Amino acid sequence: MAGVVTIRRAERRDAAELAILVDLSSHGLASWLWYGAVLEGTTQTALEHGRNQLRCDDDRAGWTNASLAEVDGEIAGLVIGHVVEPSFADEDAPHPVFEPILVLQQKTIGHWFIDSVGVYQHHRGHGIGRRLVDHELARAGARPVSLITESDNDVALGLYKSCGFEEIARQPSVSTDTYSKQHDWVLLTRSAT
Repeated sequence: MAGVVTIRRAERRDAAELAILVDLSSHGLASWLWYGAVLEGTTQTALEHGRNQLRCDDDRAGWTNASLAEVDGEIAGLVIGHVVEPSFADEDAPHPVFEPILVLQQKTIGHWFIDSVGVYQHHRGHGIGRRLVDHELARAGARPVSLITESDNDVALGLYKSCGFEEIARQPSVSTDTYSKQHDWVLLTRSAT
C-alpha cells in the first residue's frame, strides 16, 4: 500500500534518477539510444549520457519539464510534459528506430505532449501513474494533450483510456539488429478541456 504521495517539480540534481525512470518508461529504448555515446567514446555508460542529457536546461524532455512522484519521501515515478512547438515539424529522427515516433509526434503540433511516464515496479498499482498523468493534464491547461505508447503495453493503454485519451493513429515500430521488439507505436490524444 502506498504511503503519502506527493508530486514535485524535478530539479537538476535529480537527473540521475530521471535517467533511470525515463529508461524504465521507454522499456530500455532510451538507454539503447544513449549507448551510442558509449560507442562514440564520449561517455562511459549509457545512463551517464542520459543523466547528462536530462541535466540540460534547454532539453524539452529534460529536468525543466519533469515532475516526480514521491512516496513517503522516496522517488517513485516521473512524468515529463511540454508543448510541441511548431519548429518540431522540421526535426529529424536521431535514428531510424525513432522515425515512426517522430511521424506521430509531428501530428501533435500545439498540443501538450506527455513525453514519459514511469513508475518503479514496487510502486505500481497504487494510483501513482494516474496522479502523474492528472498532474500533466492540469499543466496542459486548455490545450489538447497527446502521448505515444506501445501497442502491447496494456496497462498503459488502460490507464490512458481511463483518463479520456483516444487512439488517433499508429505506426509500426522499426527494428534493428540490437533493438528488435515488434509492436506498433500508438498516438493517443485527449481533447482540450
